[in-house]
Amino acid sequence: MAATAAATIGFPQAYLEGKEVKETSSLVTELCRHFYTQGWVSGTGGSITMKVHDASIPKPDQLIIMSPSGVQKERMQPEDMYILSPNGSIISAPSPKPYPNKPPKCTDCAPLFMKNRRLSLGKRLRKLGYKAYEMRNAGAVIHSHGMESCLVTMLKPQAKEFRITHMEMIKGIQGHGYYDELVVPIIENTAYENELTDSLTKAIEAYPKATAVLVRNHGVYIWGDSWIHAKTQAECYHYLFDAAIKLHQLGLDAATPDHGPIRRHVHSQNHISTKLSVKSGVKDSQNQTEPPRRCIVLDIEGTTTPITFVTDVLFPYARENVGKHLNLTYDTAETQEDIKLLRSQVEEDLRQGLAGAVPIPHADEGKEKVIAAVVSNVEAMTKADRKITALKELQGHIWRTGFECNELKSVVFEDVAEALEKWHSSGIKVYIYSSGSRLAQRLLFGNTNYGDLKKYLSGFFDTTIGNKKESKSYKEITETLGVDDPSEILFVTDVYQEATAAKAAGLEAIISIRPGNASLPENHGFKTVTSFSQI
Repeated sequence: MAATAAATIGFPQAYLEGKEVKETSSLVTELCRHFYTQGWVSGTGGSITMKVHDASIPKPDQLIIMSPSGVQKERMQPEDMYILSPNGSIISAPSPKPYPNKPPKCTDCAPLFMKNRRLSLGKRLRKLGYKAYEMRNAGAVIHSHGMESCLVTMLKPQAKEFRITHMEMIKGIQGHGYYDELVVPIIENTAYENELTDSLTKAIEAYPKATAVLVRNHGVYIWGDSWIHAKTQAECYHYLFDAAIKLHQLGLDAATPDHGPIRRHVHSQNHISTKLSVKSGVKDSQNQTEPPRRCIVLDIEGTTTPITFVTDVLFPYARENVGKHLNLTYDTAETQEDIKLLRSQVEEDLRQGLAGAVPIPHADEGKEKVIAAVVSNVEAMTKADRKITALKELQGHIWRTGFECNELKSVVFEDVAEALEKWHSSGIKVYIYSSGSRLAQRLLFGNTNYGDLKKYLSGFFDTTIGNKKESKSYKEITETLGVDDPSEILFVTDVYQEATAAKAAGLEAIISIRPGNASLPENHGFKTVTSFSQI
């Protein structure tokens, strides 16, 4: 049967018995033994599925090794594995073992990334390949029954998401840094794992940046582009789940930057202005109900910070120190990456015939020529106020040196610090979205004339998520924040085009009127504020 199936899909029997398949099967058994010691696959629960890495075969066409269900995971042998085709059909099944061992069974986890649970097993597994391996480019999927992954879903029985921020291990999750908020969707458990198909599929589609889905009172599914990536993320997720549980036991909130006391919202007619849940709406100074807000996203220049600080302090500092910075750090990986990004951008600028662009030679033409060309391009880009990632990354690295040497101190308007603290205390998550790099944003808010304000911020967005004048960027932010209704996000900016783009994406938008800001079109249609105290 195995030989016939193998021939049908184009894999000879010799390949099924070859080095790559054997090594992958051995690796699955080794990982299952390790995960058993971690408590992730005890009681025959949990599973691992993994691509057979073979450099000669495109990833979508590689075979899949899957651990069986209902067996002692710590006692499995390589010959106990199922071998699946790229489309999910079973090529080879393990032979039964004598009593008291149970007959082998393909894990119930198999169809969990499929759309239609009424499909046959083979078709279900083809859907699995589409969801886990093609859609997410996964190389391995881990299903854990670890205690922490179960308990963390019970902390807030009605919550549809797990959230945590400002923890070092968040850096181990794809696309996240220390200051970012990690959001993991939570779906409800069912009696049988294959009945989770629809809800798990919807969660994956609704959270495109997620690499895990929690199942309440059950466990977690985690995937990565390789077995190493999946394992690393699994370890980080379990650490973060455990940390959230311990913080909760101490009465502390893992979802806030300072991990302060958990705030209980009490609905009281006598104290509605101070006790009202942030999702239910609040009264403004005219006793008008404002929209409910879960998150506030702030622009920087002209919104939190005077335009003059950026144009008269930060930009000149970067422009005047770019040559010195490049000379001192030229051989570092960071600076080489900055030069690579700029070279790529300049090549595109030259194709478009942009003024001021000069070719950046490659390293073999000499350090001096490279630096001179970079300096020339940076000056032209800065003068044109280009909002491009390549320039912003380099500027951020130059400003970092300035802040570290106390040559720079950032400025925010006097109402900003108080507002950030108030929103933070109210349970509203505050984020920054600026054309400046995330590094530059953290430096700015970490070194202000009012002290370190990063503790009030839940995350940072820059132009890597998209242009600030395009609505799709704000849709991407909404998906990243895991907010179902985009109108629960308030965006504050001084730029009319940015407010328009945010509004088109469904966000509430307010325009900031500050000294030195550009004038607005007549009948622009947006609410304006001159101080954050008016929000």
